[in-house]
Amino acid sequence: MPSWELEREVRARGFHAVCGCDEAGAGPLAGRVYAAAVILPVGLELPRLNDSKQVAERRREVLYGQVTAQAMAWSVAWVEPGEIDEINILNSRIKAMQLAIDGLKSGADFALVDGNRDHGSRYAIVTPHKTVVKGDSLSVSIAAASILAKVSRDRYMREMAALYPRYEFERHKGYPTKRHYELLRQYGPCPIHRRTFLKKL
Repeated sequence: MPSWELEREVRARGFHAVCGCDEAGAGPLAGRVYAAAVILPVGLELPRLNDSKQVAERRREVLYGQVTAQAMAWSVAWVEPGEIDEINILNSRIKAMQLAIDGLKSGADFALVDGNRDHGSRYAIVTPHKTVVKGDSLSVSIAAASILAKVSRDRYMREMAALYPRYEFERHKGYPTKRHYELLRQYGPCPIHRRTFLKKL
């Protein structure tokens, strides 16, 4: 379960506004990639907070409300599917994460970033930071960011499901499921599909 250990280690080095940062939606065939950054009050307890992939959808929605209500600062950012095709998914993930960090109203002087990559060929995390493999299961701040990114993206994909109902985005959220591929082969891609992800069609 996530703890405050990493945040405390960074604060002991003299940083004060430590945010967690994570992204959601790197793997889908359609839609934006989202990222979130969160600065929480030190020691805040959020029951059942975990990596968003380990939390049921209804619980994620509850946690989203708790995080946004209690965070000292939070921010959500995204990169559109057309830009993902243009700059690739790694650059898009990095860009979205830095945008989220930059969007924090009170500003962060250090970021704990989920994963092991902090730059692509065109974009990099420029805020002082540390990458943390499986950070969303280790750091409370990263776990909170993972919840905001995941819930924000899922809400967006439900909106897209209303715009493009034939693709059943509300079911698979754009991920490469068997059903999604069936619908793609039947109807072809729609405006929010990532063309560079459709190699198997």
